Amino acid sequence: MAKIFFLIIILIIILIILICLLSAVLDSSRFVTVSYELRSDKIAKPCRMVLLSDLHNKSFGRDNERLVQKITELSPDAVLVAGDMLTATKGHDFDRALRLMERLAGGYKIYYGMGNHEHRLQLYPDQYPGMYEGYLKGLCAAGIEPLINESTYLPAWNVAVCGVQIDRCYYKHLLKEPMESDYLPRILGEASKDAFQVLIAHNPAYFEDYVAWGADLVVSGHVHGGIMRLPVLGGVLSPSLTLFPKYDGGRFTCGKSTMILSRGLGSHTIPLRIFNPGELVVIELLPDGQ
Repeated sequence: MAKIFFLIIILIIILIILICLLSAVLDSSRFVTVSYELRSDKIAKPCRMVLLSDLHNKSFGRDNERLVQKITELSPDAVLVAGDMLTATKGHDFDRALRLMERLAGGYKIYYGMGNHEHRLQLYPDQYPGMYEGYLKGLCAAGIEPLINESTYLPAWNVAVCGVQIDRCYYKHLLKEPMESDYLPRILGEASKDAFQVLIAHNPAYFEDYVAWGADLVVSGHVHGGIMRLPVLGGVLSPSLTLFPKYDGGRFTCGKSTMILSRGLGSHTIPLRIFNPGELVVIELLPDGQ
């Protein structure tokens, strides 16, 4: 009897491993579309935004044809990029990320916030010679000027978009570095009070600090949905090696502010997505009462 029970346990474990492997194969090569709706009396008229994050040079079909086609179907008013579209790894390039940006820039206004991988290229030019300059030059040639601690105003919708690039110390493994209360105002200036303030902030761990700065909506990425997702428990592991991170993906609120956290599109370091397909995020901004 004990042998039969032991055999059943072994078979169950093998089955679970096989299911995880199958999910890893499928979820690492597909994406799903998720939608969120936000209302505010600051928003002048409806605005549809698509959020991209953490592509890490992945391509869904030739030249990301499947991704571009889906964005075309959605017909957004603007595209938000929450960083890490490329991967800062020796021997890698940024061709896929740049080609996607070039294709999208032909039809949409793109508001690009930098992630830790783009920032890493800038910080360590000896390790990645010419990559940061080359990537920015390509973006600018396509008509995309990254919002590096800068803001822009979209008068048609009364929406302000700001992109924050926080210091590398805020991406530590295992421990979260406290953020000084005046840090964001120092690097960004004051948040808009009259317009609906969108903040593109790659690292979601500092959501409360972004809210204190004055963001009505924060859009983030970085966590990749926790690499593997489990029922009830959610994402398993963050890039900072935190188990079951508080912010793993989806919609979060703090006071009157909201964070939309994309689970990203690609992967790096741990090249797996288990029960966790990539995400193309749609955000509908609507005037309050409409």
